[in-house]
Amino acid sequence: MTATLLDPLESDVAGIAELASESIVILDPAGIIRYWNPAAERLFGWPALAVCGTDDAQLSPAPGDEANAWSQLLQEGAWEGRIRRRTRDGDVRVARIRRHLRYDAAGTLRDIVEYARAEPEAAGRTEADDPVPDRSMAASWEIDIAPAADILDLLTACTPGADTSERDELLHGLVNAARIVEVNDRTARLVGGNRGRALMTGQSVAAFWPLESRTILADLILEARADREGRSVQRRLASDGILRDPLVTVWRAGDDRPDRLFVAVDGAADDDRSYLYLRASEARYRKLIHYMPVALWQVDASHMGKIYAELRSRGITDFAAHLDDHPELVDFAATSVPVTDVNRCAIELVGGASVQDLIRPVGYLFAESPDSLRRVMIGRFSGRKNYSEYMKIRALDGRLLDVRFSVTYPEPLLELDTTIFSLEDVTERLRIETELRQLQADFSHAARISTLGELTSSIAHEVNQPLAAIMTNAETSLRWLARDEPDIGKVAQLTTRIATSARRADDIVRRIRSMAVKQAPEPVPIALNDVVQESLLFVRHEIETRGIRVTTSYARRVPKIVGDRIQLQQVIVNLLINAAQAVEASCEADREIHVATTAGSKGEALFTLRDRGPGIDPDHLGQIFDGFFTTKPQGMGIGLAICRSIVAAHGGGVSASNHPEGGAEFRVRLPPARQAS
Repeated sequence: MTATLLDPLESDVAGIAELASESIVILDPAGIIRYWNPAAERLFGWPALAVCGTDDAQLSPAPGDEANAWSQLLQEGAWEGRIRRRTRDGDVRVARIRRHLRYDAAGTLRDIVEYARAEPEAAGRTEADDPVPDRSMAASWEIDIAPAADILDLLTACTPGADTSERDELLHGLVNAARIVEVNDRTARLVGGNRGRALMTGQSVAAFWPLESRTILADLILEARADREGRSVQRRLASDGILRDPLVTVWRAGDDRPDRLFVAVDGAADDDRSYLYLRASEARYRKLIHYMPVALWQVDASHMGKIYAELRSRGITDFAAHLDDHPELVDFAATSVPVTDVNRCAIELVGGASVQDLIRPVGYLFAESPDSLRRVMIGRFSGRKNYSEYMKIRALDGRLLDVRFSVTYPEPLLELDTTIFSLEDVTERLRIETELRQLQADFSHAARISTLGELTSSIAHEVNQPLAAIMTNAETSLRWLARDEPDIGKVAQLTTRIATSARRADDIVRRIRSMAVKQAPEPVPIALNDVVQESLLFVRHEIETRGIRVTTSYARRVPKIVGDRIQLQQVIVNLLINAAQAVEASCEADREIHVATTAGSKGEALFTLRDRGPGIDPDHLGQIFDGFFTTKPQGMGIGLAICRSIVAAHGGGVSASNHPEGGAEFRVRLPPARQAS
């Protein structure tokens, strides 16, 4: 029976390996041999009892020679090549081996499995002829260039010495149009991110091939396609951060498949981090992503980072202006930045059936809001850590969704250049907010109608004044015209007065109509001073008939605000009427209301109203803005509550207090236009 240091749960597996004709060796993460099957005994001459529990490096004639192979294994998770082992008789046996890492359910490295066969030409080799190689298998691709037929025709028609920029654009287009048919595991590990082989199939080659060498790949494709004998073409590339000095080989699949080519990339991984570290980090990261209760997209925008760096090196600082001049860069990002992974919430949000439905270039997320992608790019170029906005997306089942889109950019100098998109469905929330705004508008309208009812006599007086003037001037004009010698000059003067009075009446009716009409709020930039002056015109007669004096103080540099003019007038009119009623009920001899506008210390616009009334009962100060709270016998208690909701909807606040010199004081604070927009 072969000796083994495997756990009991591995016994059945070991039993099968006992019958294998291929040498099978299992090592723990430290390189200690845990299992050595009979085929390994025959190949290397050592019985299992002699080697199980010993360090594999002790069997190597030059332990340091295998350091690169072991490093490559830990970097990539698999390794294939030749090794030398000392036999029991002291000879050196060369074998062709494959090594793979195995993990437990928690993602922790469990062991390394080695498969080995005798090297057919080992007998003729010497240590000097064949130093221990550390080259692993090539990253292999099978690609389909049929989708690039039109581009290939244009490239074939290009004459020598033609515009190189135009040719380079066609070469990039060729790699972008070419599609992946199949890749091997090493390719998926090196450039596939979290997608794996299956999800890479059918995608654009450009989504995975480094930007700086795409034109070289395209040239190799052209050369291999043109070689009628089917010979391979090769080119050595500069280290690209993935492989060190990679060698790219391209050849045609055969005459029966003229649009299929194979690509092989040989080279050692250009990364000092171990595969064990990367695998563990990735496992933790994927668990975090997939179980978060928010829709997440993982995006690989690393090639865009290189483009941004190149633009900065050219002195470009105003990226928004650069995009205005080069909008094709936004289109390029939409079609070349791939989604590399999504979680379950993302699939559910857009109505997908599987991960594959969402693994494609990011353009589909911005189809309904193309300007959003432009702003995302500006945020990355500007060095922001994150960016957020509301936008619309079209789900895969046709639904139009309102979402809160957030992007977290990769930190500079981090090893993994990964961008995260998060989308929160706010469709229902925005619908409810719209209904609430409509309800608020309805209540505001009802309150305005109620206010107009209180001002009926004042409105009638305001309208009657210009109408009476019109009537008087018209009758006088008729008398001047009825004379034997009509005084045309006098009639013209009177007619001018009639027109003036008619315009005044029209202004009054328009103001009343604007307050009475039911319409959705229209936020526009407005001057607070203008709103206050227009509001005073509404209540001028009402206040004057009560024998109350109004004094005003308008600051010159009050910042403009963004708001609905009618709703803000409603707030000020309501406060003025309340102040007039309070002053009328007071016994003070000084019957005055003072209104003022100022600019706040934080740049906000302030409206202040102070009356000379009895003030507010201290017990009521905390309740006066509550709905249905009133101290008036016939009051409904909705006026100040609506005032507060209107001001809050404009991003501001309203407060009330008693002035130290007597009377009540109300302060309305509204944010400036640049903050409210």
